[in-house]
Amino acid sequence: MMIRNIFIVFWLFSVVASADEQSLKIKKIADNVYQHVSYQTIEPWGMVSASGLIVVDGKDAYIIDTPWSQGDTQQLVNWIESKGFYPKSAIITHFHEDASGGLSFLNQSRVKTYATAKTNDLLRIKGREPANSEITSSTFQLVSDAIEIFYPGAGHTVDNVVVWLPQKSILFGGCFVKSLESKSLGNTEDASVQAWPDSIQNVIQKYPNIEVVVPGHGKAGDIELLRHTEKLALKIQSLQ
Repeated sequence: MMIRNIFIVFWLFSVVASADEQSLKIKKIADNVYQHVSYQTIEPWGMVSASGLIVVDGKDAYIIDTPWSQGDTQQLVNWIESKGFYPKSAIITHFHEDASGGLSFLNQSRVKTYATAKTNDLLRIKGREPANSEITSSTFQLVSDAIEIFYPGAGHTVDNVVVWLPQKSILFGGCFVKSLESKSLGNTEDASVQAWPDSIQNVIQKYPNIEVVVPGHGKAGDIELLRHTEKLALKIQSLQ
């Protein structure tokens, strides 16, 4: 009996640990704007958090980047619906899994998903499901005067886009922007380091009234996150 009880305790501890590892966190950062944070173990970095947004317009909810996994994406949709909102569409800012890991779940749930043609091509090359709708211009109005998608040029990846919320002066930079805690550009396997500084300047010039910047990883901040990212890229260029 004691051995059985020990086994049950160990099993429960394992379930709790697993749930904590895969937990999804959602927090309000402005009126009708929420940040979702999911977690994944990535070697050699260990547990890595990734952020996205939920933007509410009336009863419609717009997802900006999915959580890491389909399971967490389902949990995100459940949360949206529990608040009385309808998950109308989602934006995928680049092809990496920290932005698109739940894309197939959203497609199967008949949520309208948006990505650039470049992102969809890269998803197909990786053997993964593309978005079911395409962003058709470098500046794309998803919701008039509320959600704007902008392709600034290559940086973290060749396909990365940013999302501007003009009513809130919030920029979702995704993995194109590094947090102030970041000492490097992180994963540059698919990056265009040479183009990155110019792409950053394109964002600053297009949106001079940025008040809040949300990166794909780490803490949100202000426009200094863009300048910090530019400096990191220029430093690498100087060493090449």
